[in-house]
Amino acid sequence: MFSGVSAAVPVLYVRDLAQAKTFYGLFGYAEQRSGADDAGAQWSYQQSGDHTLLLAVVHPPLIPAALPLLIYLYVDDLVAVQARFEAAGHPSDLVGYPDHAPGGEARTHDPDGNVVLFGQRVAVPGEARRRPTDEAARSSLIQQAAEAVGRRGGAPAGCQVGAPDGAACPRPAEVKLADPWGETVWGCLTHADEALINARSAFIATEDGHGLGPWLRQRRSARADQTT
Repeated sequence: MFSGVSAAVPVLYVRDLAQAKTFYGLFGYAEQRSGADDAGAQWSYQQSGDHTLLLAVVHPPLIPAALPLLIYLYVDDLVAVQARFEAAGHPSDLVGYPDHAPGGEARTHDPDGNVVLFGQRVAVPGEARRRPTDEAARSSLIQQAAEAVGRRGGAPAGCQVGAPDGAACPRPAEVKLADPWGETVWGCLTHADEALINARSAFIATEDGHGLGPWLRQRRSARADQTT
């Protein structure tokens, strides 16, 4: 029998453990265990429901690379979480309502400058949707990749991913995605975002029981069911 991964724990390197614990506590994380070594390194094992997070401080401190996204979290009530962060002095921007977060998606920064995106899976009706605060200013690896593809003129005409119900996506293809097993697909920005969050090991750019392949096959199967 194939033995797979039983759990995954994101690790965030931070400069101030107390500040980081306070910040991620706004998402509902609470410390379960902590420790330190003689060299001054510290760690805190955080948990929120079934989800875990490890905060770590090392010496000398790591110099993190500037990334457009470090961690993505799903929340039950986006508006309430945004209000909680605002009250704590951490403003957040409403990015929009992508397919993978029809209840809304917001962006903030932790005390170390890391970009944290959080979204709500449960959709809200159109009349309850708020206007994104900085949609035009949104910057991500996906957009940068799309701009590079646009300059080369290498993308096919349409998105090859499709909607969750199997319907074809009318948007233009802008980003090529791949996985380590050789599956590739061209997608629009919205579906590229969704694939990177939901398909294990998918990356911006490859078929077996892992990675991008199963996620795409589920879409194609839904589309085939609609046509039969």
